[in-house]
Amino acid sequence: MSMMDKLKERISALRLEAETAQDKADEASARVKALEQDLMTKEQEITSLTHKNSLLEEEVDKLEKQLGEAKSAAEDGAAHGSANETLTRKISQLEEELEEADKNLRETTEKLRVTDVKAEQYERKVSSLETEVESWERKFEEMSAKYSEAKIELEEINKQLEAF
Repeated sequence: MSMMDKLKERISALRLEAETAQDKADEASARVKALEQDLMTKEQEITSLTHKNSLLEEEVDKLEKQLGEAKSAAEDGAAHGSANETLTRKISQLEEELEEADKNLRETTEKLRVTDVKAEQYERKVSSLETEVESWERKFEEMSAKYSEAKIELEEINKQLEAF
């Protein structure tokens, strides 16, 4: 096998290696974009849940205030039997609403915590993939440089062979 054939094989191998490195870099870049999109979705979900959480906290405060007012009114109207029964029912109803709102608040807070943990995991994954993409891009640049050097070397050998 001549030196020319060996160089051509070497250039082909380098070209294949460079193409493989570029494909892997492109694939990693696509994965980074997908994870960044997931991260953005999770961040929007966190914002939504945070807003819902604050609304539920306001609802709990409002219901607690109404409960306090109803209890106060019930105490003031203790002399009035039927009014007292109505107020007692109203208090029970408000306590149930308060318990439901409090339950919703706890559930929303838990969902927010879980989503926040997932967002952190996605951020770490995106960072890892960005590092991988940078590595593949460096390898691609190295392979391109080697390919260029081999190509120049081949051209020089061709010129020397033509000179013979």
